[in-house]
Amino acid sequence: MSTLISSLKETAQSLTAIHRPWREFLDITAVDLPSSFSDVTTRIAQNLTHFRLNYTVILLLILFLSLIYHPLSLLTFLVILLAWFFLYFARDREEPVVIFGLTIDERLVIAALFGLTVAGLVLTGVWLNVLAAVAIGASMVILHAALRSTDDLVMDDLESPYGHVLAGGDEELDSPRGDYSVWIAKGES
Repeated sequence: MSTLISSLKETAQSLTAIHRPWREFLDITAVDLPSSFSDVTTRIAQNLTHFRLNYTVILLLILFLSLIYHPLSLLTFLVILLAWFFLYFARDREEPVVIFGLTIDERLVIAALFGLTVAGLVLTGVWLNVLAAVAIGASMVILHAALRSTDDLVMDDLESPYGHVLAGGDEELDSPRGDYSVWIAKGES
């Protein structure tokens, strides 16, 4: 029981660390039209990274509202959401899932959770309703991410969606330009 409570505390702390204020998320002065398709894709990638918890809350709220008139389905998906939370998101990746003394591979856990989700959709008969809610929510998220400017966002290098590209491999670089600036600075040709 203490492991569960400590796991919940760690998850709550990590969620608090990535939470962005709703005032920043809904800042109307940061909305403008992107100048190019490249700008759209960059904005979407950066905003999805920066506001990921806000977007998740919006998607879950839309899903909840779509199931409000289906209480059995809502209860079913609450149980499935809790299963995803405890078996995948909140657990320590270093510790495998052990059920009745058997160690379960992470791929099997994901497959079982995915199968449980699909079975919940099919058996409750709201799969079309959920599909429409997810499509509407995803459209709203992509629209917001494309229209919200990223000029005022302060992002850590580790949080950047392009961090692995800019880093130039396994080594840590101080330059945001990646290997090229180090290569030029060393005078190599």
